[in-house]
Amino acid sequence: MGIVNLTPDSFSDGGRISSTAEAASFSRRMIAQGADLLDLGGESTRPGAEPISLEQELARVVPVVLELSGTISIPISVDTTKAAVARAALAAGASIINDISALAADPEMAALAADSGAGVVLMHMQGTPATMQASPHYGDVVTEVHDFLARRVEWAEKRGIPRERIAVDPGIGFGKTREHNLAILRNLERFANLGCAVMIGVSRKGFLGSITGRPVSERAAASVASALEACLRGARVVRVHDVAATADAIRVWAALGRWEIRG
Repeated sequence: MGIVNLTPDSFSDGGRISSTAEAASFSRRMIAQGADLLDLGGESTRPGAEPISLEQELARVVPVVLELSGTISIPISVDTTKAAVARAALAAGASIINDISALAADPEMAALAADSGAGVVLMHMQGTPATMQASPHYGDVVTEVHDFLARRVEWAEKRGIPRERIAVDPGIGFGKTREHNLAILRNLERFANLGCAVMIGVSRKGFLGSITGRPVSERAAASVASALEACLRGARVVRVHDVAATADAIRVWAALGRWEIRG
């Protein structure tokens, strides 16, 4: 899954894209590099990020979905917690809702997802983007995150979203310390037993910087290494900035029999 940040303040590449045309061109390059899905986000969820208005998010996201829809052959995901944004993006041609609140932030989101037939990503986050890294704490991070996602999957099913349309994301870096993130990655197999696809987003994140000592712009190798480990431990989707490097690494692994590429 290629990350398309339509924001001026995302932690890795905020402000890189300044127009609909640039966003469409960037997205098409990601597809050429090997992306199987695109994830478009109009509101930053970096640590410390403050919410933006509905109008701002709609203006950033919907024109890009309209520009891409019908001209590309891969699914478009919209990274949002607002039902109004998801509704407009789905109408414009998106087919997946990637919700960092696991459908909890907007009371209209679950019904929209159920009625539209969209795929849904349910993510775990402790706190909000503005507060999540202030003092993350858990008794047993793997069990607590796993059980939260299990409850949210069951909750979504009861509201008409079948399990086969749901993916789960343990939320690396969302209210978690370096050790919390590493514990989740070491135990990712546990999340695969929920009966949903597991999505993981480790790309360029802070815990990789704490391990390697490298700034955000120099974390591609660390990102690929951790994405491969996630694949080995049960992830079916890896959400990445460096599509070409990750896709090439996965293809080599598949050729060596280390991982099976599935549609």
